[in-house]
Amino acid sequence: MALSKTDVSKYKKRLEAMRDKILVSLQLSTAEVKKPDEATGYSQHHADQGTDDFDRKISIELTTKEFQLLGKIERALEKVADGSYGKCDISGEDIPKARLDAMPYATTTVKAQEKLEKGLI
Repeated sequence: MALSKTDVSKYKKRLEAMRDKILVSLQLSTAEVKKPDEATGYSQHHADQGTDDFDRKISIELTTKEFQLLGKIERALEKVADGSYGKCDISGEDIPKARLDAMPYATTTVKAQEKLEKGLI
């Protein structure tokens, strides 16, 4: 069943809010990762250095995941703009509303996504 204009508008607002939240988070994460280590020096304990390195690595991994999610959100917003939002990129079938409610950035049906992940497509 095709989405109504009201539904598409609702999803667009959710996607834009998600995008804005991620952009703020990315700015903070990027600033944190780039921040120089003020405590660097011989007086710092090696365990502290290891903890700082671990924290920085976690921040980088989270930032990477946020960039990936941002790309999915941007793709969904492109689909809103071109009028194809709610249609699977692979099969062309309608994406169920329940899936879009859970993941408004979904651009494939579950079946198509499973085939893609298994390398069948």
